[in-house]
Amino acid sequence: MNSIFSFFSKNQSFIYKIFLFVLATVLIIYLLPKGGQFKYNFQKGKPWQYENLYAPFSFAIKKSQEEIDLEIDNIRSEAVPYFEIDEETPSEITSLFIELFDEVNENSSEKVTPKVKRIGTTILNKIYSVGVVKDRYPYDSGKLIYLKNGSEIEESTYKQLVYLEQIDTIIASEIEKHSVQESESILSELISKVVIPNVVINNELTETTINSEIDAINPNRGIIEKGSRIIAKGEVVEGEKFQKLNSFKLVFQSQVWSQSNYFWLLLGYSLLVSLVFLMLFLFMKNYRPDIYSNNTKVTFIFFNIIFMVFITTLVVKYDAKLVYITPLCILPLVLKTFFDARLGLFVHVLTILLLGFIVPNSFEFLFLQIIAGMVTILTVNELYKRANLFISVGQITFVYILGYFAFFIIQEGNIELIEIENFGYFILCGLLTLFSFPLIYIYEKIFGLVSDVTLLELSDTNSKLLKELSNKAPGTFHHSLNVANLAEAAANEIGANAMLTRVGALYHDIGKMVNPTYFTENQVSSINSHDELDPKESAQIIIGHVIKGIEIAKKNKLPDRIIDFIRTHHGTSLVYYFYSKENDNIGEANKADFSYPGPTPFSKETAILMMADSVEAASKSLKEPTSSKLDAFVEKIIDSQMDQGQFINANITFKEIQKIKKVLKKKLNNMYHLRIEYPE
Repeated sequence: MNSIFSFFSKNQSFIYKIFLFVLATVLIIYLLPKGGQFKYNFQKGKPWQYENLYAPFSFAIKKSQEEIDLEIDNIRSEAVPYFEIDEETPSEITSLFIELFDEVNENSSEKVTPKVKRIGTTILNKIYSVGVVKDRYPYDSGKLIYLKNGSEIEESTYKQLVYLEQIDTIIASEIEKHSVQESESILSELISKVVIPNVVINNELTETTINSEIDAINPNRGIIEKGSRIIAKGEVVEGEKFQKLNSFKLVFQSQVWSQSNYFWLLLGYSLLVSLVFLMLFLFMKNYRPDIYSNNTKVTFIFFNIIFMVFITTLVVKYDAKLVYITPLCILPLVLKTFFDARLGLFVHVLTILLLGFIVPNSFEFLFLQIIAGMVTILTVNELYKRANLFISVGQITFVYILGYFAFFIIQEGNIELIEIENFGYFILCGLLTLFSFPLIYIYEKIFGLVSDVTLLELSDTNSKLLKELSNKAPGTFHHSLNVANLAEAAANEIGANAMLTRVGALYHDIGKMVNPTYFTENQVSSINSHDELDPKESAQIIIGHVIKGIEIAKKNKLPDRIIDFIRTHHGTSLVYYFYSKENDNIGEANKADFSYPGPTPFSKETAILMMADSVEAASKSLKEPTSSKLDAFVEKIIDSQMDQGQFINANITFKEIQKIKKVLKKKLNNMYHLRIEYPE
């Protein structure tokens, strides 16, 4: 039992990576479309590169979307509209006319003959012979229509309906026909007053009929018998052949994914997805061991891959045409911000390979996304400068549009049918890429990572913490500025993270704010606070500035990567002055009482800080410094640190240390305004 516990304890990091590997693989397979992959790749307008293809089974030829759209347009244009008619209205209108006519005739001094009344009812009968409609509709005069009265439906033509605007013309014609011009005014007035529409279009019934016909459209337009040739080698994939291949692909994929071979397809997907993640682990282990050893960073990378696959899957399921809205360039941008460009591009390419199982036109998608990812890596520099991100997003959008335009020309041979809205999708994708700014902030809080944007904010000497340091311990603040300049120059020389190194240097001594007068750089008089203390007590105060610094940093919520500089900038070195003083007093002092708790530096950046801090602080003790004295001084201090094993965990080479020495010598000479001593 103890051996099992010991095994898990020693290998917990490796076991966690295996768990992460399995979990990511399962999640990706779950998100992949449940269908077999077609074993032939073909593209419209390109020659068929394989041998002659014969149908292994009979299948129906699917109609293209253009053909189906054309049928739908024909159904809509030929559909017979339904109109509701109220057949009770004509008799009611006639009765109302007679009533008004008698009333007018009774009150008038000049009586109108009954003939005029009969002519009026005749005109009304003609007007309502079919029906009266209020509005004009966009139909031809000979268009067949259905008139629905209750449950009965009659056929008619659109021209038989009467519009309200035609009433005056019909009245005038009938009056002239019956030669009763003397009564024209009274007839016109009364008929116009009583006539109302009794026919209105029934849009709901018309649309229901159209939709039922659309639903009845046959999606197929022929059969390919088993053994028939689908396409010959070298033939161009276009027109009928392109449609046959698409139909074969759809049937093939639907037949492959079945209960009988579900296990084998699942196994195939598992192997391919596992291979992708295995490549990622191998890359990190061989080329990014510092990231590989940090489970938080590994989790962060895997989370981003799964997140991008998940978002793309949702978009494709909603509408595959919107796939280019997904801002996949956020992935390399974020990874470059937190890690480096090479890792960002590598992860981006692996993610795109996984998405090839999900998206339509996978070759086109892979090509555009990989090129866009490269543009992101090559153009996005110094993300903390806001203008840089906007410029890069513009370049990414331009590459998307240019690539899509080129693919369309290759596939269609012209630009007549190009869909302009797709350019809008690319522009929207570019705008969504700007979301990387708040996303980086969120990731910093969740995963404890540090970006250049945060480092830039922390490097501001007017920040609350640095301002407090300058007020309470002005000498330490000045020392920190000098160390920051030295460390930044050294980091630039060996290709380390200069911004991170500078910020770490600015905050490495914030613990001295607690007892500033116990540190020589803050003593403004000849009185030394340590004179009244035991050497061991003095050493504990000096060593305590590291612990105090960590406490202050955590209280002010500084990132862990900055706290690492505070924790390691003295490593496990000895407070030699007080150790020697204790030796003089008691004969043999305990080194443990005078040693910093560590740990030793574990990155190039923290190692640089240790060198720069020691050299800058000790250089103040030199009397009448010369160029040769400073050079020997730098060599002595750094060699001593190497002999003590302070850099053994820092992943830094002898060559890089020699470069750092050279930079520190040059910078110190500049600080003291010294010239090289030439022999006389």
